[in-house]
Amino acid sequence: MAPTPPIVALKNAHITLGATILFEGVDVAIGRGDKIALVGRNGSGKSTLLKALAGVVDLDKGERYIQPGARIGYLHQEPDFSGHATVADFVSAGLVEDAPYRVQAVLDELNLPGVRAAATLSGGEARRAAIAQALVSDPDVLLMDEPTNHLDLPTIEYLEKALQAFRGGLLLISHDRAFLNNLARKTMWLDRGTMRETERPFAEFEAWRDEVFAAEDLAYAKLDRKIAVEMKWLREGISARRTRNMGRVRALHGLRKERADRNRQGQVKLAVSDAENSGRLVIEATHVAKSFQDAEGNARIIARDFSTRILRGDRVGLIGPNGAGKTTILKMLMGELAPDSGTIRLGTNLETVVFDQRRAQLDPNQTIRQVLLPFGGDSVVVGGTPRHVASYMRDFLFDAGMLEQPTRALSGGERNRLLLAKLFAQPSNLMVLDEPTNDLDMDTLDLLEEVLSDYPGTLLLVSHDRDFLDRLVTSTIAVEGDGVVAEYAGGYSDYLVQRPARTPTAGAAAKTADAPKAAEAPKAKRKLGYKEQRELDQLPALMDKLGDQVKKLEAKLADANLYARDPAAFQKTSSDLDKAHQDLATAEERWLELEALKEELESGA
Repeated sequence: MAPTPPIVALKNAHITLGATILFEGVDVAIGRGDKIALVGRNGSGKSTLLKALAGVVDLDKGERYIQPGARIGYLHQEPDFSGHATVADFVSAGLVEDAPYRVQAVLDELNLPGVRAAATLSGGEARRAAIAQALVSDPDVLLMDEPTNHLDLPTIEYLEKALQAFRGGLLLISHDRAFLNNLARKTMWLDRGTMRETERPFAEFEAWRDEVFAAEDLAYAKLDRKIAVEMKWLREGISARRTRNMGRVRALHGLRKERADRNRQGQVKLAVSDAENSGRLVIEATHVAKSFQDAEGNARIIARDFSTRILRGDRVGLIGPNGAGKTTILKMLMGELAPDSGTIRLGTNLETVVFDQRRAQLDPNQTIRQVLLPFGGDSVVVGGTPRHVASYMRDFLFDAGMLEQPTRALSGGERNRLLLAKLFAQPSNLMVLDEPTNDLDMDTLDLLEEVLSDYPGTLLLVSHDRDFLDRLVTSTIAVEGDGVVAEYAGGYSDYLVQRPARTPTAGAAAKTADAPKAAEAPKAKRKLGYKEQRELDQLPALMDKLGDQVKKLEAKLADANLYARDPAAFQKTSSDLDKAHQDLATAEERWLELEALKEELESGA
């Protein structure tokens, strides 16, 4: 069967930015039904490639092809509202036929009033308006650059469903792994100026990437070992450290179980004075209620009868629709806002740092050295231990040669990483992050996740990134709106399983009552099957064995003279180490999967 001709394509595309070659010799083709993730490091040229496909920028060399009469939809990161008085006017500009009902339907789904003046929209509202315009335009190909930025979870989930039903070609740039996992069936990787492509979905991107790196490592083995290590660091950044070691997996699972047990047992047993005096108690909220009056004088209820107890080391996520009151809950938990009723009690000796998503803590005229060393010197004190600033910068993906570079010259992702470096150099035992994942590239997200996983203090985290929450938090506070606030053990996926069913509307309830009763579903099994239990029992020993193997191979590679003495042994050891890392990661993920399934079955979920 002949392949479907592309709707839009680039052939042998070259684009340079000043003296920098963004990419060269790139071929891209998008056909009907394609759902493609475009990935690559921050600054690799992904957004520019999207603009070239949309016809917004010209190629320096190469060709752009578009089928005659085809419509290309392009979601700009910064939409232009000039010439449009209202939101409805802006969205209607995307219609190819007179169908105002489509505009209203999409605006309702996105909770955006059409009569609102377009010039008054916030960043998140502007993004929703741009998405609405793209959806009503009924394009043959839709190009979307970070569509989930500044969106709340209900809007992200609506957009996912709309794009899953979209029958045209779709090319996505996003840092939201869950979003790409649920949509992308094909992956394009813009890597060091060239395009790599696989028919594998984005969910398999990391495994594919590791295969590519492993193949390259064989070629790099011909070079000096130091050059090979530096090249690997430059390519991978922190990706090789993304797979958590067994201790971290055990710790997260243990903390979530402890949190669940604590909720089931109640709070009284944990009210121990010694723990409070030692700083074990961080925040206690008891029967908290809060409401405001809106412009029309109506009461807007944020919380009614909400209680929680947060102890040292807890990592608590806050989720909910925009406007439901997450920031208000956060401010009450921090002691910055008093509840209408109930009590908020803070622990002793709290040292709090807050992640500022506007990056206002960075002076654009300061160099990286001045940001990290405001009082001079060469060392940054982290956790009571002095670190040379060059070594500390390396942890955040900066080259030592950038020390004297002014902040204003950094890219957005680099500024984000610098702010993280500044934040974690400050002494703290309570860290509050209000939507830290907005505008972060995947490298920075990986870095943030790793550092937060190792943070010994307590975290309060507001985020709409489902994958980030699942990988990090020990419990989730869901701010549902209309005063409904509840806490659930685990991350976002755990919340979906545990949350109570929504009360049906009167019409839906009536239909349910009139409908004949369906046969009762068979009860879920209460324990793992024999083979699953046996596999679970055997995995810890296997992981210990693989961990020991990794340590031995790493120790062997630590010999700086190995390559010069025996290049073949160096090559084999490098290959064996990559395989051991992959085998260990696979075993850890399977162990966590089986443990979660076992807990779910035993709890009767």
